[in-house]
Amino acid sequence: MNQPAEIQPKVSLAQSSPTVGTFRERDGALEWSGRQETVRIEAWGPDAVRVRARLGGPVLEGLPGALLAEAPATESTVKIEDGHGSLTVGALTVEVGPEGQVRFVRTADGGELLAEDPAHFWWPGPRLYTAVGGGHHRLEQRFAAYDDEKLYGLGQHQHGRLDQKGLVVDLVQRNAEVAVPVLTSSRGYTLLWNNPAVGRVELAHNGTRWVADSARQIDYWITAGAPADAQRRYSAVTGRTPMLPAWAAGFWQCKLRYRTQDELLAVAREYRRRGLPIDAIVCDFFHWTHLGEWKFDPAEWPDPAAMVRELDELGVKLVVSVWPSVSPLSENHPVMEQRGYFIGTQYGPMAHADWPDKEVASTVQVAFYDTTNPEAREFVWSKVKENYLDPYGITAFWLDACEPELKPGFPENLRYWAGPGLEVGNLYPAENARAFDEGLRAAGVDEVITLNRSAWAGSQRHGAALWSGDIGTDFATLRHQIAAGLNTGLSGIPWWNTDIGGFHGGDPDDPAYREVLVRWFQFGALSPLMRLHGFRDPGMPLGPDMTGGPNEVWSYGEEAYPILEKYLRLRERLKPYVLDVMREAHEEGLPVMRPLFLEFPDDPAAWPVDDAYLFGRDLLVAPVLTAGATVRTAYLPAGAGWTDAWTGETYEGGRSVTVDAPLDRIPLFLRDGARLPVAE
Repeated sequence: MNQPAEIQPKVSLAQSSPTVGTFRERDGALEWSGRQETVRIEAWGPDAVRVRARLGGPVLEGLPGALLAEAPATESTVKIEDGHGSLTVGALTVEVGPEGQVRFVRTADGGELLAEDPAHFWWPGPRLYTAVGGGHHRLEQRFAAYDDEKLYGLGQHQHGRLDQKGLVVDLVQRNAEVAVPVLTSSRGYTLLWNNPAVGRVELAHNGTRWVADSARQIDYWITAGAPADAQRRYSAVTGRTPMLPAWAAGFWQCKLRYRTQDELLAVAREYRRRGLPIDAIVCDFFHWTHLGEWKFDPAEWPDPAAMVRELDELGVKLVVSVWPSVSPLSENHPVMEQRGYFIGTQYGPMAHADWPDKEVASTVQVAFYDTTNPEAREFVWSKVKENYLDPYGITAFWLDACEPELKPGFPENLRYWAGPGLEVGNLYPAENARAFDEGLRAAGVDEVITLNRSAWAGSQRHGAALWSGDIGTDFATLRHQIAAGLNTGLSGIPWWNTDIGGFHGGDPDDPAYREVLVRWFQFGALSPLMRLHGFRDPGMPLGPDMTGGPNEVWSYGEEAYPILEKYLRLRERLKPYVLDVMREAHEEGLPVMRPLFLEFPDDPAAWPVDDAYLFGRDLLVAPVLTAGATVRTAYLPAGAGWTDAWTGETYEGGRSVTVDAPLDRIPLFLRDGARLPVAE
């Protein structure tokens, strides 16, 4: 059904050439067309819609994005009358004016959630398309700003801000900076920018602007509701995480790096000799023959089968590092280049970074395989299966450098199977995780988890855990990880962790660093995943022979050791609770590490808290984040009663309390009489 906007706006100098478009209902969707632009709005799950807009023709189907292929079946109502259009789906109503301007309101009371905002009364409007050639445009989508609005999500960043109102955030993948373009608002909506293009989002006080540097159409998804409900809706349309394997809920031991089979086994044996809990140990980079051969170097790892057998007997899972980069010295490089399995370039050779490799004194120019190419994914997985899974039964992989780690980082020079680098570049880490997810499941492995340094919207459905990258080793960096983890959880990725102690340095013999390590270890024990890692002093230059200083729990002196052991055992006692919370993530899409407002949205004082969090529903965690601190003040949300998990003292919610926090204690509070085995 086609219907022009019947009411012609009055012409004024401020609007001398208004675009009065045409409305139609098509397959249950509302469409507006005017001046060669088409805007399509359709129900996409309960209380949610998908909005697409394109200049120069109908909206395109099948472009890369995060949404699952099929929208959940949802009832909706389209109305076209008096020159206006609307679509209602549950709690959300979308209103479209005669000139195509879009506004989102609550169905119940008509209250505005979010509205488009033109850049200027003359030109441009709220949507701007600037041609960059080949049918692509630099896209801008503008929305109004609201003075009281708080905005959360956007993946993982190191700026230390939980509320990101007022920030400009690049939408590009970098080490420790992970772009997941979804925002949760204190106004009662969550919005996914369903576009893997490189760009940015500007959360200014005079407007919000999403920018894609080069893409073919605007595409976003929005839902109405409280933050927890929005997380359920968002995870349903982008895919929920699988159930966490039970072993992954325990302690992971790691360092840069165990150079040989004997070194790694000696550490696992020592944990067991001391009777310490350990569930996984990581075999880091340079264990390979050449980068991109994805197999053990027999000179350093002479009998992987015996190593895996012994680790199995010790109850320790082996996790192996797999990089997506391929050295020209690799036996796989010629065939992958001939078959077009590498990311191409617009200008220059297919070489994306310089990197050390074995049997060469200098660095070599490595290429990255194209994760957006299904055949390339199958090829890489076939080699991983041939060299790790089939002979040794290894099923857990650490997907490092998967941004990809370009040097220099010019995505506009890249050409992917799925499209130009500027249009699809942010997809890379999610498609890399997909290769392992699909490969493992095809091989009959039901429990899938990969540890990733980067991610995009939807990565969680492929069993991707994210860690916060190569970060510093001081209290300021530790403080920033709280916001990073909370915003990651609000971006749909519940499996998250940090390198306990940070990555870049840290002297195990330095008392000041030992304090950082202890406080970080406590935080790590109450993180979704608990993994000790880092490049400790004294380090070595980057290369195949490198290793760092010791990084086991007995490496930090006689005062620290019993504290670290205490938190290893706490994590072990909490594993049943951790797995219960992980099941909520799997079945409902709720994050494991939760900002206070997720559980207490009606408490205004809960929204700005950025130095504490809920671990699941029942445990409030208040990490100690400053040197020398022996007390900690924490806010306890209104609407619940709270019990100090160490002392048993009780408090009413809606107040801040100050509690003792000696070096061996991280303040923990139990909600409404919950019984968890915190105290031994």
